Amino acid sequence: MVAAIIVVIGVAVASGMVLLGGQGERREPPVTDAARGSGSTAQKGAMDAWRADFARMHPGLRVTYDANGSGAGIRDFVEGRSAFAGSDVPMTPEEQVRADRRCGGRAVHLPMVVGPIAVAYNLPSVPDLRLSPGTLTGIFSGRITRWDDPRIVADNRGGRLPDTKIHTFRRSDDSGTTYNFLSYLRAAGRWPQPPSRRWHGPGRGVMSSSDMTRAVKHTRDSIGYVEYGFASSARLTVARIRNAAGQFVALSPQSASKALKGAKSAGRADDLVVRIDYTTMVSGAYPLVLTTYEIICARDTDPLVLTFLGYTASDAGQSYLSLYGYAPLPDDLLAKVRGRLGSTT
Repeated sequence: MVAAIIVVIGVAVASGMVLLGGQGERREPPVTDAARGSGSTAQKGAMDAWRADFARMHPGLRVTYDANGSGAGIRDFVEGRSAFAGSDVPMTPEEQVRADRRCGGRAVHLPMVVGPIAVAYNLPSVPDLRLSPGTLTGIFSGRITRWDDPRIVADNRGGRLPDTKIHTFRRSDDSGTTYNFLSYLRAAGRWPQPPSRRWHGPGRGVMSSSDMTRAVKHTRDSIGYVEYGFASSARLTVARIRNAAGQFVALSPQSASKALKGAKSAGRADDLVVRIDYTTMVSGAYPLVLTTYEIICARDTDPLVLTFLGYTASDAGQSYLSLYGYAPLPDDLLAKVRGRLGSTT
């Protein structure tokens, strides 16, 4: 009899807890509007943080983003599968024509974040590697194959370099990061070929920023290039790069932002494509950077996309980028982006 009473009481208590729990459950507000973007993997960390904060500020509005690479993002936008594209490189003339056709007018580039490119390496005996642009070109072109090559030694006077083979990694997918990395080597290190989003050169190919991060992390004596946010999260060791002022500069959001000071517009009057000066003489500038663009239609843009990008370009949206391995846009460029968004209806 006592056991039966205990069972009844237990069931009643449990039932009450279920009822109370059901009443106290937090329900997500219904989604009233949604927009999809896709593209650059370089901006994934920033985009994830932006989307989470935007959702908190605007319950019911949902922005999704597929980090499938700059080339894929442009294709999605051109073919109408997304409301905006993220790209680390401006569209080609052919892509621009197709994007304009999709928009029924002009498609424009809006720079939104400065993404430093880290030269990450796995060389435990060398905690502070220094590399000049010419040496980087030698390594990634396959002309420099060993870590104790005289050209690497000359960049690291006083340091001891191992007598081991260099394992080089490169992106093999359609990558804006690759385009910017090769653009830098072309401008500062006499890279012999024009830059391209696809690279079929020496070294082992990997398909994404995440794959690059894993490859360098788990391969002794290796080197690769990847966005700083990925390198920082994985705690990869990053080389100092010599700028045009002759300084070997450590990568940080602050040193990367300096590289974009005074950057000039290279797009049409209604566009904001930025020409990066990889040979800037600004003291303390880390020269290996990329600018990630959001590509939208100049007119009749999805209002949700405009609201979202208005947030990403706001003081709030730009203020915590350094926490995720990015650098905020310089003030003069940010003012242009805000003005362009204000004129887009």
